[in-house]
Amino acid sequence: MARLGRLDVLLVEDDPGDALLVEDTLEDTGLEVSLRWVRTLAEAGARLTTGPVPDCVLLDLHLGAEQGLKVLDQVLQWAPGAAVVVLTGLSESQAGMAAVAAGAQDYLAKAQLEPDRLGRAVRYAVQRRQVQQAVAALQAEQMRAAENARLERGLLPVPRVTNPRLGVVARYRPGRAHSLLGGDFYDVVETADGLVHAVIGDVAGHGPASAALGVSLRVAWRAFVLAGMRGPQLVELLEELMIGEQGHDEMFVTLTTVTLSPDEPVARVVRAGHPGFLLHAPGEVRLMEPPGALGVGMAPGLDGWREQQVPLPPGHALVLFTDGLFEGQIDDDGARLDVTGLLDVARRHRHRAPDDFVDSVITDVEAASLRHGGLDDDVAVLHLGWNTR
Repeated sequence: MARLGRLDVLLVEDDPGDALLVEDTLEDTGLEVSLRWVRTLAEAGARLTTGPVPDCVLLDLHLGAEQGLKVLDQVLQWAPGAAVVVLTGLSESQAGMAAVAAGAQDYLAKAQLEPDRLGRAVRYAVQRRQVQQAVAALQAEQMRAAENARLERGLLPVPRVTNPRLGVVARYRPGRAHSLLGGDFYDVVETADGLVHAVIGDVAGHGPASAALGVSLRVAWRAFVLAGMRGPQLVELLEELMIGEQGHDEMFVTLTTVTLSPDEPVARVVRAGHPGFLLHAPGEVRLMEPPGALGVGMAPGLDGWREQQVPLPPGHALVLFTDGLFEGQIDDDGARLDVTGLLDVARRHRHRAPDDFVDSVITDVEAASLRHGGLDDDVAVLHLGWNTR
């Protein structure tokens, strides 16, 4: 058993003779103890509710008018983190067992106090209580983690597309440890007119606030699209929403929106401060960087966003991504992969089918930065295009 350090012990005992007996016995246990003695339940309450919680409370269940398990219940309410050892009379073993069942760690008969027995009771009570608290904390953390995972899984987007000709591959890797959701976001939705709309975005910053804003913008984007909003007007509405939600917080978002028609070999693209994208066909990968404007929220009211038409020949697909895919450190001098390095990686896998292509690119990018911390930012990737078959 691990050695305990100095223990803070509170003795709650109304009989001075019994209190002296406990004090003398504690001195012979070999434990390092700082003992405080109070005579009444009221004094115990004042001590337990105003100062640090003691490691152990030695508690007499008979304190004048205060009697029995009510005394224990009150102490446990005042000091739920303390280990309580109940002191009983010689013939009160049933009361002692009832006290243990009610939350005490142990009980001892005053008439049988011996250094070994008292020392062992105090040590075991403190360590048992520490174990219980550690287990309770672990269980609470596991419950919180499970609840957060359920919540985040519910917030991850499911592409809403019915046209069998459209191929969609989506991958999401949050930068937050033990999390499913970060500040990056994406979505794909088909409207009644047969058009397919996609968005990919990146909220500046990290942590729960960025993740929450990303979710809000993604849900708002889908609602606006289904309500008939398109192109720059849609981005303007997202900025209005973001400013209304965030107030004066200095946050901004980069994003790219795309609209595809099954009858046109073009993609209509709006870039708001976001990186370019790749054009992928079997055996070919190109970097596309159509003109864009500032990110959403960078200069409220000064939009400048315009819709650009990008050729999308049959058999080609757009590969949208967030900057976490190319900002990993790749050497000891602090160099980053950058977009040109990402393009080289992608070209090595240009002959692969969409799923394998996306997974292979992410794997190679992560491997390139593994010796320098790996991918520590959120990563979102969308591979989007019409199938030729």
